[in-house]
Amino acid sequence: MSGILDLLNSDLGKTIISGVAGQTNQPQNKTQDVLTMALPVLMQAMKRNASTPQGAEGLLGALSGKHDGSILDNLGGLFGGGVDNNVLDDGSKILGHVLGNKQQNVTNALGAKSGMDASSVAQILKVAAPILMGLLGKQSRQQNVTNQSGIEGLLGGLLRGNSPQQEQSFLESILDADGDGSVIDDVAGMVLGGNKKKGGLGGLLGGLFGGK
Repeated sequence: MSGILDLLNSDLGKTIISGVAGQTNQPQNKTQDVLTMALPVLMQAMKRNASTPQGAEGLLGALSGKHDGSILDNLGGLFGGGVDNNVLDDGSKILGHVLGNKQQNVTNALGAKSGMDASSVAQILKVAAPILMGLLGKQSRQQNVTNQSGIEGLLGGLLRGNSPQQEQSFLESILDADGDGSVIDDVAGMVLGGNKKKGGLGGLLGGLFGGK
């Protein structure tokens, strides 16, 4: 299975990046930087939520209903006249559900690393979240995912399938660097350089964005 970062480099991914950039009035390269880091973080947070039966049931319900992948069938229409407020509201709800009270930490951290203000990052995530759910819905339909282990496997496969290996090891390393079970704290710490325990990660993050 190809990973979520490989998908961003595909034709579909390029359409999504240019659409999100146009909708949020941000440069395409910076939008791509934000999405390259944000989508794996969102998926990892979803995977963690799906590790409980209730969380898995909620996610499966969303993917078989509203987020069944149909949003991907008309991306031109979605971005053409500006993204509908209903989609943006939906994006806010998804982010609130997935990230909870860590949402501000995540947007601040992504903003600091990508050189974009946090409110612009928040707008990008709001537009991207329903599309990410649509991607997951489409994949879960194709793979006939119907239970907790299936949805965890789907998310894990999309995270593991990324190439090159660097992104994979980066994600595996940040899952729980400080042992408290919060991927979001770890990501925020590493992006902002607050966590010195695993020094190589700053370099990995820099590598993701072509920095030093």
